[in-house]
Amino acid sequence: MPNPTDPISQISAPPARVLVIDDEPQIRKFLDISLRAQGYQVVLAANGEEGLASLATQGADLVVLDIGLPDKDGHEVLAELRQWSQVPVIMLTVRADEAEKVAALDAGANDYVTKPFGVQELMARVRGLLRLHAADQHEDMAVFDDGHLRIDIPRREVHLDGEPVALTRKEYALLALLLRHAGRVVTQPQLLKEVWGPSHLYDTHYLRILVGRLRLKLGEEAAAPRYIATEPGVGLRFIG
Repeated sequence: MPNPTDPISQISAPPARVLVIDDEPQIRKFLDISLRAQGYQVVLAANGEEGLASLATQGADLVVLDIGLPDKDGHEVLAELRQWSQVPVIMLTVRADEAEKVAALDAGANDYVTKPFGVQELMARVRGLLRLHAADQHEDMAVFDDGHLRIDIPRREVHLDGEPVALTRKEYALLALLLRHAGRVVTQPQLLKEVWGPSHLYDTHYLRILVGRLRLKLGEEAAAPRYIATEPGVGLRFIG
């Protein structure tokens, strides 16, 4: 039963609009059915120009963008889109190599999914990005608190089950950077540049050691991460 004192319960937000840009009819139909079943509005485009025109005229809360398009490469579409929009973008690719994924993320994609993909995985990515985008429109995530881990960026404080966690300067810098991009993959070059500086872009062993120490202090294991997930060869994602 809705709580009349809760402002969220008094406002029925319109369903999120998802723009799908993919040249394969079967993929467009599959995504159309899957997204509508989750309550989203769906707009379909068969090529890059059509997708960009639709985004410019109708808007969207999230874009699912295929890399292999007939008129423009998905990277070109993303580059044009990023000149005037910060809408979350999930890239679809049949190319599973790490360089392709890193290039997409560095160019401004928020996430990627490799074809063939499971619908549940994609829907989880969609929900996560829409949730983060809605939060970003109000304020940056300055405090994270799930009842177990609390990270207060303005105060530079971290607590685990109410107890303070002593982090080194670089451990804290890494954690704060991942939190600011929560739910999104931050690539290894980005992490190395931000935490160690531009002269250390290839020192990935620094990152492996640091994230190992940070996970230990947060009480998690790489095989079953609660907060910091590894995208092999690509980067890290805060999943709290």
